[in-house]
Amino acid sequence: MRYRRAGIPGASYFFTVNLADRCRTLLVDYANVLRAVFQEVRSRHPFQIDAIVILPDHLHAIWTLPVYDKDFSTRWMLIKSGFSRRLPTGESRNKSRAGKGERGIWQRRFWEHLLRDENDYEKHVDYIHYNPVKHGYVVRPVDWPHSSIHRFIIEGIVSPDWAVANRNEDNDKYGER
Repeated sequence: MRYRRAGIPGASYFFTVNLADRCRTLLVDYANVLRAVFQEVRSRHPFQIDAIVILPDHLHAIWTLPVYDKDFSTRWMLIKSGFSRRLPTGESRNKSRAGKGERGIWQRRFWEHLLRDENDYEKHVDYIHYNPVKHGYVVRPVDWPHSSIHRFIIEGIVSPDWAVANRNEDNDKYGER
């Protein structure tokens, strides 16, 4: 089946990518492997990672593609397959996956959203950075090690106490996606 996806060269997109088994913690257990795979794919198929958070069982990211390019699907395929090839085997696979020679690491698809304007972009960056708090992994976004919030702090875009003062308001603001 072919899915209709937004395809605008040079656009910015928000993504959610999930492990097949949402009880596993592979993304943080092998975070360095995932980072290396991202770097390898970016060297062959450039794109900018504007914001990212890696959680145990899923990740969220905002990418901006080059002005001449709209092919984020190939990049995700390369990231997923590159990461899967570097992990030890042993996960459970259904007959369909086994028959196609697939690992049982990732959900086959991903969710993408074309960011419409600056406000939409900012809301999704905030959602990414607040996500570890929303899922109960940390109390403050800055305490999660696998997040671009650290780059945002270094660059002076947000302060280390971002989203801490109004925690109850933030829980409503950054609801489930």
